[in-house]
Amino acid sequence: ATFAQWNPAPAEHPADQALHSRIEAQVQRTPDAIAVTCEGQALSYAQLNQRANALARRLVDDGVGPDVLVGLAAERSLDMVVGIFAILKAGGAYVPLDPAYPADRLAYMIEDSGLQRVLAQPQVLASLPVPAGVRVLSLESNDDSTQADPLACSPVTVSPDNLAYVIYTSGSTGKPKGVLLPQRNVLRLFTATDADFRFGSDDVWSLFHSYAFDFSVWEIFGALLYGGRLVIVPQHTSRSPEAFYQLLADEQVTVLNQTPSAFKQLMAVATTAEPQRPLALRSVVFGGEALDVNSLAPWFERFGDRQPQLVNMYGITETTVHVSYRPLSLADLGKAASSPMGVPIPDLSWYVLDGDLNPVAKGCIGELYVGRAGLARGYLKRSDLSATRFVPDPFGAPGGRLYRTGDLARYHADGVI
Repeated sequence: ATFAQWNPAPAEHPADQALHSRIEAQVQRTPDAIAVTCEGQALSYAQLNQRANALARRLVDDGVGPDVLVGLAAERSLDMVVGIFAILKAGGAYVPLDPAYPADRLAYMIEDSGLQRVLAQPQVLASLPVPAGVRVLSLESNDDSTQADPLACSPVTVSPDNLAYVIYTSGSTGKPKGVLLPQRNVLRLFTATDADFRFGSDDVWSLFHSYAFDFSVWEIFGALLYGGRLVIVPQHTSRSPEAFYQLLADEQVTVLNQTPSAFKQLMAVATTAEPQRPLALRSVVFGGEALDVNSLAPWFERFGDRQPQLVNMYGITETTVHVSYRPLSLADLGKAASSPMGVPIPDLSWYVLDGDLNPVAKGCIGELYVGRAGLARGYLKRSDLSATRFVPDPFGAPGGRLYRTGDLARYHADGVI
């Protein structure tokens, strides 16, 4: 009964296509729709595909194929999205090397991942600690990109089981570690949450976060897999709640993703502003840190709790962005559970366990474990750590695994985690 309460709607969402193939299908459907914008520049789906095809051919010629890691060093720009799409088309997995990160962290990531090639914008090369022996390929589009067929698909055969990206996460201790995420995980994330969100081609997503933070995976592919528009938020705008609020209004963003601390600053502006254009927000998704629901009282007072719908989603890089779904309402204010986590996404399971992997009793605290479809392959070159954190699932099918989150959770008397 406990497991049924914790995991009310188990489901499977198998993926039979690669990520880039799904986006290419969208290119065929709406080639002229705008895919991505950044500070007045724009690419249609056909233009994005055309530029990514030309770049993917260069990557393939350079030896990129399935499960080959490619460093991507780019400022927030159209080029950054082209680079991600091109690496996936070539069969590779992107390793974000955000130029805004400290040089010593970038150097560690390049060395630890064993990268043989880095795709970079020319303007970030001077500050990029690329060691000798690592090839640098220019991310700038060359003349042949305009000659490419804008509707062509990638000739490389890629399986959903091949890697999509390797994102480095600090975790609570030690040096950053690369988390290996297959394409299948990203595709099933959206299939499994589709009934809750109903994303579509009318949606406008803001890319607020660094592409080295896995919240960006949700933002980028949430837009492109559904034929929506991705608005890249410039670095300086992301640092100014006033400027970001103006961007949300000007671009009529419908899907906003925020850490609670960032939203707190935005909320201070939004609840006092008198905009020329009202916000068009449909969904506001929280993630990345614990949420204090009571802090949302000013927002609910100004905007109500229906439009937009605010949603709390607990998640970790090792389980592909999001684990749980919990819509928030005025009724949550003042309740004992100040950061309600809701229920797991239907193709995931979770358990609150003691040190011997036994379920805890109601009212007790234990460690949260996550199982089934969203788990990463493990950590890059860290088989010891992978074996410690990704353990056999004693409650599921043979061969199943659980991810040991390191987070403590309470199993409340009413069955809520």
